[in-house]
Amino acid sequence: MTEKQRVSRRSLLKTGLGVAAAAGFPTIVPATVFGQTAPSNRINIGAIGVGRISREHDLPAIRKYESARIVAVCDLDSNRVESAKTLVNGFYAKDGSPYNGVKGYGDYRELLANKDIDAVVISTPDHQHAVLAVTAVRAGKDVYLQKPASLTIAEGRYMADAVKASGRIFQIGSQQRSWKQFHRACELVRNGRIGEVTHVEIGLPGDPSGPEAPPMPVPPNLNYDAWLGSTPLVYYTEMRVHPQQGFGRPGWLRCEQFGAGMITGWGAHHIDTAHWGMNTELTGPVEIWGTAEFPAHGLWNVHGKFKTEGRYANGMTMSISGDYLNGIKFIGTKGWIFVTRDGMASSTDPGARYEGQPLVASDPKILDSAIGPNEIHLYQSDEHHANWLDCVRSRKEPAAPVEIAHRACTTCLLHHMAMKAKRHLYWDPVKERFPHDDEANAMLSRPQRAPYGYR
Repeated sequence: MTEKQRVSRRSLLKTGLGVAAAAGFPTIVPATVFGQTAPSNRINIGAIGVGRISREHDLPAIRKYESARIVAVCDLDSNRVESAKTLVNGFYAKDGSPYNGVKGYGDYRELLANKDIDAVVISTPDHQHAVLAVTAVRAGKDVYLQKPASLTIAEGRYMADAVKASGRIFQIGSQQRSWKQFHRACELVRNGRIGEVTHVEIGLPGDPSGPEAPPMPVPPNLNYDAWLGSTPLVYYTEMRVHPQQGFGRPGWLRCEQFGAGMITGWGAHHIDTAHWGMNTELTGPVEIWGTAEFPAHGLWNVHGKFKTEGRYANGMTMSISGDYLNGIKFIGTKGWIFVTRDGMASSTDPGARYEGQPLVASDPKILDSAIGPNEIHLYQSDEHHANWLDCVRSRKEPAAPVEIAHRACTTCLLHHMAMKAKRHLYWDPVKERFPHDDEANAMLSRPQRAPYGYR
């Protein structure tokens, strides 16, 4: 592609003009609707981190839309790079003809330097999220970032400020905002169908403990030092990273060095939904407390069984525990609404599979209530990746922008801090500090191992 063509394509994306938009149709449509979209009009996508979530969720979702094309994949495991290239090339092979247009990278900085790439989907372990997102927007790329937004509150704020300063389009992978039952539940709650919300219950499982795991040689296909990133240098063992055979649930999800456990894993989804219904998307609790069990031994050390509580400035309270059904229950002065996913847990996630209806209420008539034209109508998105791609073209704000992502993740991390502190914590959501509490404020960030830090 010539520089003139590249500038023309970028101008088209930024203005949101194109054949589909000019015809009055939605910008992002499945490939089967209009057929081949001109390559000069397509959004070129790079995928950073191509493990389980990328292969099972992000890559298949993006490939549905002819107006976008995955042109590059990147991972610190070279075996996964080659596997992803094969997978994505297979997406675009037609009529038995092979396709080999996907470029592989072992260093995300080289991918971001490619001016033909317009946007990136980041599906790495949690501890890499914030630094990759910041680097990507500063390189001029729009970003779809898997949740949670960050490993710490400090780096989450750093990321949110960098995204806003860049003017790039950012979507967090809180796809429940694009699921009909969650949208419906929150719209009913926001319009007073259960009266004033007084309390919200969120059901989240904990993670099991694991065995000890002795040191192993680092596989030659893995850049382990870069994989650890800004976190401390520790010995390699497969249980700490990801399977070398297959794409099962990776061990890093159960190591606090790289994340906080299910409180940010599922919690980033459910707390975001709760905030949507509570109308607290841009704030957070002012008081947090609770207890949790942590493994006494073994490699995996994230929380197990727990119960944490939060109180908001408007008086609403929130409880989070595995003792509740996996989902969100809004409790008001005139009834309640419970919402969850269809077919709750995957075979590799902890927690029981939910078999009931995904949306229920204390009175079935609540669910039949029509939202009037003068009532609150929440942001409508029918598919999360499509919404992001639409916004890449239109430059409008997506369903789950960066500040909302940061605030939901902050609340997750506050509940995790309460587990650790074993006492009541008092939070100022405006200043994003614990007033007069140096011990708690020390938990807002972690030391950054050079040269991988986010500053």
